[in-house]
Amino acid sequence: MNQSTTRVSATPEAEALVAELRERHGPLVFHQSGGCCDGSAPMCYPREEFRIGARDVYLGDIGGEPFYIGGAQYERWSHTNLIIDVVVGRGAGFSLEAPEGKRFLTRSELCNLAD
Repeated sequence: MNQSTTRVSATPEAEALVAELRERHGPLVFHQSGGCCDGSAPMCYPREEFRIGARDVYLGDIGGEPFYIGGAQYERWSHTNLIIDVVVGRGAGFSLEAPEGKRFLTRSELCNLAD
């Protein structure tokens, strides 16, 4: 993947929550997986507490924080741009926003396949 092509963005509400979480927890990292718990919800962790895997793909930054997707998920979603949003409600995972009564949510749109 071309590292200069950003395939992830965030809504203003998501950007604001990222800033709040960074102020409280320090540098962050986001990971989009297809795992259990919250299924395909993007997860936010303290950067020093999450290990990026060899198959994880860097998609870009949101709110100044790196966003990765699992390799298998990237293969399935490679034709989309991900838009990270925030909704009211508590997710079931270990993502940092859970205690805030909010959760990150991934929306997608088809991208230009020439990218």
